[in-house]
Amino acid sequence: MRRERWGGLDVVITGGTDREGGGSGPVVVLLHGFGAPGDDLVSLWRMLEVPAEVRFVFPAAPLALGHEFAGGRAWWPIDVDALQRDLAAGRTRSRADEMPEGLDHARSLATVLLDDVERELAVPAERIVLGGFSQGAMLSCELAFRTQRALAGLVLLSGTLVAARAWRPGMPARRGLRVFQSHGRMDPLLPYEMAEVLRDELTGAGMDVSFQPFMGGHEIPFGVLTRLARWLTETTSAR
Repeated sequence: MRRERWGGLDVVITGGTDREGGGSGPVVVLLHGFGAPGDDLVSLWRMLEVPAEVRFVFPAAPLALGHEFAGGRAWWPIDVDALQRDLAAGRTRSRADEMPEGLDHARSLATVLLDDVERELAVPAERIVLGGFSQGAMLSCELAFRTQRALAGLVLLSGTLVAARAWRPGMPARRGLRVFQSHGRMDPLLPYEMAEVLRDELTGAGMDVSFQPFMGGHEIPFGVLTRLARWLTETTSAR
């Protein structure tokens, strides 16, 4: 693997002919979740059994969260105190009508990042799969539904529906887009029911959604990785 700075973000590049992004294969860009270190998802590269030509890019989010998160980072800030109060009280709620402060800026950063991925790895946009975990999945939706950038596919690991009024107008333009979505039935942070709502929004707009529920919480279990690897192989081979 190698480390670069693209789009103003620190990134780790793996896979390909030299295991450092070499070759001309498709590219998978995965965005980590809130509070995780920038390299949180890098280990997935070795766990996903995909063709050796597939390359991966793992960017670190721009916001450092300080000592209480032990080096964790975020794509935009959230009200952690309110989240903890909800968890303590056993409350879950929909975030569909929320427009997170900082989401627009995160989308701009991700757009520039993908521009650099295209240029530096000499890969056309239609051969890039974009996705992420939790907040990274939400940012992937934000970019997919609020820009016209071509994509090979969308990976949503334990994400949820936010900014619904902003996303819905752009969803029909993604008709036929392949989407991999997974969510734990016992997720304490982002309710499973809202994952089903997001799934129904995507399928209703004509996207080809592979929905993978699992018995677990806010996580990426091995069984999901196995199914994701098959989906990535099929999706990247079709381009």
